Amino acid sequence: MAKMRVVLAYSGGLDTTIIIPWLKENYDCDVIAVAADVGQGEELAPLHEKAKKSGAEKLYIEDLKDEFVTDCIFPTIKAGAVYEGKYLLGTSFARPVIAKRLVEIAKKEKADAICHGCTGKGNDQVRFELSIKALAPDMKIIAPWRIWDLKSRDDEIDYATAHGLDVPVTKEHNYSMDRNLWHLSHEGSDLEDPANEPKDEMLLISKPIKDTPDTAEYVTIDWVKGIPTAVNGKKLSPVALIETLNEIGSKHGVGVDDMVENRLVGMKSRGVYENPAGSILYAAHKNLEEITLDRDTAHFKEHIAIKFAELVYDGKWYTPLREALSAFVDQTQEYVTGTTKLKLFKGKITPAGMTSPYSLYDEDIATFGEDDVYDQKDSAGFINLFGLPLKVRAKMLEKNNKNNKK
Repeated sequence: MAKMRVVLAYSGGLDTTIIIPWLKENYDCDVIAVAADVGQGEELAPLHEKAKKSGAEKLYIEDLKDEFVTDCIFPTIKAGAVYEGKYLLGTSFARPVIAKRLVEIAKKEKADAICHGCTGKGNDQVRFELSIKALAPDMKIIAPWRIWDLKSRDDEIDYATAHGLDVPVTKEHNYSMDRNLWHLSHEGSDLEDPANEPKDEMLLISKPIKDTPDTAEYVTIDWVKGIPTAVNGKKLSPVALIETLNEIGSKHGVGVDDMVENRLVGMKSRGVYENPAGSILYAAHKNLEEITLDRDTAHFKEHIAIKFAELVYDGKWYTPLREALSAFVDQTQEYVTGTTKLKLFKGKITPAGMTSPYSLYDEDIATFGEDDVYDQKDSAGFINLFGLPLKVRAKMLEKNNKNNKK
């Protein structure tokens, strides 16, 4: 009987390192590891030797950075989607593009199952599995954290040691981290108590505020239909643009968010996110929309942004509703073209001006000085009509109060 073939979402971290021997022990299978390069900034080449030492038959290293930015990051920026007011969805929208490639390789390798190292308490198990179900509905999914006897990261470290495997964590420094081109997240360890202030030494991208320059820096971003195209006048590829803004923003300590979020699975979780480029782009995009979107569209789009963020957070990227919302968002971005200028200083991002050939801001109308465009007498008639329902109701109440006193 032919051995079972399993495709594993592989990072070389603690979970996926020990999953390879665990799979071989429990399923008598060949393991094909797939490492997705979404800009985690680490050297991926050594993973070949590491995966082989752990027992993998082969390792694919897939460069998904361009697809990640253009297919997932940019549509989410255009939507203005932020989960619970802080989280810029860095882990959430990386999962669909990774899952898509896992499915493609699983089909190529004629695999019987796809395996992931997500815990049974987290959101990522949902994100991976919903994406796999949407793209390969009959594919078997293996989630070791839901079925093995290991109960903690310390247990995992002990398992790795017993199998002679090197892992990138210790019992003394065991934050759960996820890094890609867009962000770096920190969870676990001392962060599990919300009363603990995050330690400066935990930050790996953004500088602590005490170490940032005492002089502000200005940055300009050019946009075409809601998509950023240039930084400080220099046109850049999507990946290079984010890398450049990460470098600029991290120097000034921007984009560090400490939050307790509501996980999809029903519990609250505390995390610290480093997101310099993302914070800059969201602030700049919002500023440009202030002068290019009409009031009704801008206000309705705020409602859409909340739902869009929930869909991404919940792993529902490949759904009809997300696709429909993206179509709506694309229409709203038709004239979101122009240049935004921001000031970065001591962890803060401050608007410093924006221009657009499609600006709806008319200084001739908005001025407090004398003008020939806006006849202020016209506002009286508008207020009378706008306030008519209030006036009718007030008269009704007045009439009934009089009748009640009789």
